[in-house]
Amino acid sequence: MEKNDKSGSDNETILMALDQISQTIDVMTSVVGRLRTYMQEQEAAAATADPAQDLQAEMRPDRTLH
Repeated sequence: MEKNDKSGSDNETILMALDQISQTIDVMTSVVGRLRTYMQEQEAAAATADPAQDLQAEMRPDRTLH
């Protein structure tokens, strides 16, 4: 009976850990989405502020393209 109790306790611990991981992933997904939106807004604001500066930034040889 003791082995069965330990197995049940282990399963409960694993399920709790998986739930916490799932919640962490949800929070991080939200944070990444907000950061992405912020960066897109900043990029749009910069593009409307000085289009010539964007062209200069695109022509930089050290710029990494993804």
